[in-house]
Amino acid sequence: MEAESEPYVRLATLRTLHRVVADLNAARSLAGTLQAVVEGAVHGLGFDAAAVSLVRPDGDLVVAAVWEIEESALGGPAVLLGQVGSRESWERLLGVCDHWGTLRFLPHDRGWAVASDIPTWTGDGPLPVYANDWHPNDGLLAPMYSAGGDLLGVLSVDRPRSGKRPGAWTREALEMFSLQASIAIGNARLRAEMQRALARLEKEQQALRASEESFRQAFEYAPSGMAITELHGDAMGQLTRVNDALCRLLGRPRATLRQQRFADLVHPEDLALLQRTSAEGGRAELRLSRRDGGYQWVCLRNSVVADAAEGPSFLLTHVEDIEDRKKHELQLAHRASHDALTGLPNGSELRARLGRRLCAAPQGPGGSAAHGAAYGAGYGAVTAGHAALTESAPHSAQDVAYSTSYEPAYEPSYAGSSYGGSYGAHGGFEGLDAGVPVHGYGHPEESLHHDIEVFDGGYPAQLREPAPDHVHAVVPVDQPGGEVWAGSRRVPVPGEKGLAVLFCDLDGFKSVNDRFGHNAGDAVLIEVARRLQQVVREGDTVARMGGDEFVVLADGIGREEAKDLAGRLRNAIIPPMRIDNRAMRVGVSLGIGWAGCGMSIEEVLQAADERMYDEKRARGSAVRGARGERSHRRAG
Repeated sequence: MEAESEPYVRLATLRTLHRVVADLNAARSLAGTLQAVVEGAVHGLGFDAAAVSLVRPDGDLVVAAVWEIEESALGGPAVLLGQVGSRESWERLLGVCDHWGTLRFLPHDRGWAVASDIPTWTGDGPLPVYANDWHPNDGLLAPMYSAGGDLLGVLSVDRPRSGKRPGAWTREALEMFSLQASIAIGNARLRAEMQRALARLEKEQQALRASEESFRQAFEYAPSGMAITELHGDAMGQLTRVNDALCRLLGRPRATLRQQRFADLVHPEDLALLQRTSAEGGRAELRLSRRDGGYQWVCLRNSVVADAAEGPSFLLTHVEDIEDRKKHELQLAHRASHDALTGLPNGSELRARLGRRLCAAPQGPGGSAAHGAAYGAGYGAVTAGHAALTESAPHSAQDVAYSTSYEPAYEPSYAGSSYGGSYGAHGGFEGLDAGVPVHGYGHPEESLHHDIEVFDGGYPAQLREPAPDHVHAVVPVDQPGGEVWAGSRRVPVPGEKGLAVLFCDLDGFKSVNDRFGHNAGDAVLIEVARRLQQVVREGDTVARMGGDEFVVLADGIGREEAKDLAGRLRNAIIPPMRIDNRAMRVGVSLGIGWAGCGMSIEEVLQAADERMYDEKRARGSAVRGARGERSHRRAG
C-alpha cells in the first residue's frame, strides 16, 4: 500500500474504510458483524489473514471469526476457530507488545510472551531481509473496547500484502477500523440481547395469553360457582365477574350478580363469618339467598390473588353447592337428638335444651342479681333489690317439684290466664311486655355442634359462663312468706313465672303391650306424642325419655298455669284411642318440677320424677311398683 503516492493511498484507504464500515453496519447479527470485521481487515486494509477473539461472559476469549485470502499450507487461522484463551494470558500478552497507538505489535523475537493457552498460527511468508520486512512470526493486535472501557475482543491481523511492517497511515486506518468494529460489535450484541429479550417477552406473552385463556375456560365452564371480588376502592367487595354455574345456583342473571356483593346475598346470621373469611381468605360454610327468596347452603373458598409489586389485586371465590350435604347432616343431627318412633326430642336433646337454659350461678343470696328477673313485673324483669345479697341458699329438689292430683273430669280454666301468650318460631315467648328479654331453648333443628357446647364429659352441663343477655331461671315462690335469705324474707310476686318440668308416665301401657303386641304399643306411643304436642304451646318441648315416659318443658309460666297445663295434658291422654279397629286407653301419672339456675339437670329431672311417683303411689297404682324398682320399657 505504501508503494503508491501518499495522496492516492489516503484516498483509496478512505474509500475502502467507508465500504468496509458500511458492511459492518449492514450486518444483522453478531456472527455476521464478526465475519464482516475479519473480511474488512483482509480486503480493505491489505492483510492476508485476520481473526477476532471475542470476550465470553466468563471473561475468557474465544476465536469467533477468521478469514484469509487463501488457505496456507500450515492451515492458517481457520484451525483456531472455537479455541479459547484465558483473560489473564491475553492481558499479559498485550502488556508485553509494543504500543503503536491503540495497536499492539508483537515482534517475532518476543514469541516467548505467548502463553500456551492462547490460540496461535505460524505464517508461511519469506524471512525478512531488511529490518522493516514482516517476519512470519510477527503479530499485530487491535484491542477493541466498549464505550465504557470494557474489553470486547481482540482483532489479530497477519501477513501484510506489501511484505513490510505497516506504516503510519495503515496503522491509523487499522485503528479507525478497530474503533468502528468495536461500535459495530457492541451494537450487534445489544441487538442480540434485544432480540432475545423480545423473544422471551413474546414467549411470556404467549404463555400469559394461554394461561388467561385457560383461566377463562376454567372459570366460565367450571361445574361449580366462581366469582371474582374487587378488593380496592369504592367497589370493594363487589362481584366483578361471575360464571354461569353461580348464576344457575342462585337463580340470578349475571348482570344482577355483578351489581351486588356477597354481603348483600348472605344470610344475616352468617354475615360475621363472611366478613372474617373475606378478610383472611380461607373457607366458610354459609347460606346465600336465591332469587326465589330461599337460602342455599354453599361452601366458600377464598383465595387472595396478589401482584408481586402492587400487593393483593382481587379475591377469587369458589362457591360449592353443599345443600344436599347440609340436609344430610341435619337429618343425622335430628336422628341423633330425636326419638325414632315418635319423632320427639330424646333424653339427650332434652338435657341439652335444659343445659342451654340453666347456668351454674345459684339462686338466692350470693347468686347473680339477675336471679331477680323472675321476681319483677313479668317474666324477665330484673329486681335491683337482690343485687346486694351475699350468701347462697339454693332450693332443694323437694322445694322445686310437686305432683298433681288425679282428676279425670279435670276442666282447666285457661281463658284469661297469663299462659295465653304464645311462643315464636325459635322458642321466644310472645305476648309479654316490649323490651323484656325472653329465652327459650333454641330451635329443635339446631346443629349438633351447638349442642356439644353444653356437654361436659359426655353429659349435659349448665352454662358455666352465662351469656351477657342470659336471663336466669328461678323457681316461683309458692308458700306465703317466701324463703328466708340472710335475715330478709323473699315475698311471693303475683304472676311470678319459671321453667316448669312435667314428668309423664303412662299407666296401663304394659298391659297394652302384653295383650295386643308391640306394634299396638308403638301406635299408642305415637298417638300419645301427637296429643301432647297438640296441647303445649309453640316453643315448648315435648320429649320422650324412653319406654312410656315423656317430659314437657314449659318456660315462662307460673305455678297455677303449670297445674292447668298438667290437667290439659292428662285430659288429652286419657280418652280412648282407636288402634287396629280396637279401642285402647291408657292413664298417666304426672309430676311437676321446677328448674332454676344453680341446679343440675339431673336434680331437676329427679325432682319431677319423684313427684310423679308420689302421685302414682297416692292413687295406689301398681304399674311399676315401689320407687327404685321401676323398669323403663320401650314398645317395639
